[in-house]
Amino acid sequence: MTDFRQQALDYHSLPVPGKISIEITKPAESVTDLALAYSPGVAEPVREIAANPDAVYRYTAKGNLVAVITNGTAILGLGNLGPLASKPVMEGKALLFKRFAGIDSIDIEVNHSTTEDFINTVANIADTFGGINLEDIKAPECFVIEKALIERCNIPVFHDDQHGTAIVTAAGMLNALEVQGKEISEVTVVCMGAGAAAIACMELLIKCGAKRERIYMLDRQGVIHTRRTDLSEYKSLFANNTDKRTLEDALENADVFVGVSGPDVLPPEALLLMADKPIVFACSNPDPEIKPELAHAVRSDLIMATGRSDYPNQVNNVLCFPFIFRGALDVRAARINDEMKIAAVDAIRSIAKEPVPASVLKASNVAALSFGKDYIIPKPMDPRLLKRVARAVALAAIESGVARITTLPVDYMSEV
Repeated sequence: MTDFRQQALDYHSLPVPGKISIEITKPAESVTDLALAYSPGVAEPVREIAANPDAVYRYTAKGNLVAVITNGTAILGLGNLGPLASKPVMEGKALLFKRFAGIDSIDIEVNHSTTEDFINTVANIADTFGGINLEDIKAPECFVIEKALIERCNIPVFHDDQHGTAIVTAAGMLNALEVQGKEISEVTVVCMGAGAAAIACMELLIKCGAKRERIYMLDRQGVIHTRRTDLSEYKSLFANNTDKRTLEDALENADVFVGVSGPDVLPPEALLLMADKPIVFACSNPDPEIKPELAHAVRSDLIMATGRSDYPNQVNNVLCFPFIFRGALDVRAARINDEMKIAAVDAIRSIAKEPVPASVLKASNVAALSFGKDYIIPKPMDPRLLKRVARAVALAAIESGVARITTLPVDYMSEV
């Protein structure tokens, strides 16, 4: 672990500090080049944009530029360490945008006194960008912030900790249910955790067919139920009229466990309470709610997913967020709506049912992969994700009326 710590520090500091830089896209070698790049030539696109604001997409990088913005109040699993400490994570997000979808990204870390200050800061700079990816903002402020910014901004605003997690979870879950021979409308779901990711995951599963009354959500005080008086408006949406109070109560005959809480909170023996052919998504990082080897030792009929790359079935946001933004940017969507999220879910889950390219097997260091208990969701390095997810999202944006470009090129994200 000491060696890995040093490797990580060296990676971030050498040969130059950080993970991103800015490059120029036009020649700047001659006097003529400089005259075109800045004064006096730059005045011409300025005039064009002043006359027609949409011209900004033709003459500037706005259409391929995403801001990754945080206040550092919920950094990974490390907690509220402040904006400055979040910068390596935000640079990492920018790296992933560029690596997987060719999107340029700038990280922005905001110091603020109130939630309203944060909202105003982001709203006031939003026009610089084609989209905004909110990141590592704690609940419940993240709900207020995202809702306000969606209303105030005319570009996509997407809190990846909520919706990216939800999309990948839903894609894997629908495939796991298919493998186990279960219908989403009939299963009982236990959700350990009641923060931003948990609430978004459950809301999207409901949109995919799950029944709200069959979801049991737990926070640190146990099952969220209708007789509790300490619930926020967001937790209240999942207050179940039940006598169940503990995790073990909730797990009895449950089909699904989704963990977005903390390490080692699911005792192996509790799995014995679950229904036949259970599904466990233990997504806490770096340490899951239960280690797969412990879970499989108790239940041989289990499908298991985690957030880690060293186990099968990794629930990883990089499977969706770069490609969702790619599709949204390419049709100049005003927002990312439910139709676009569900389109992403369907596109991601369909890939796992198809033959896996040799390049993906090599990158994953495995000899074979086929749809089933140990392969319910694509690997992050699968090149099909970009084209499939971006195209599905772009088409959904057009069909749902939030796209400014309403006709895609015939060959857009073609796989031919």
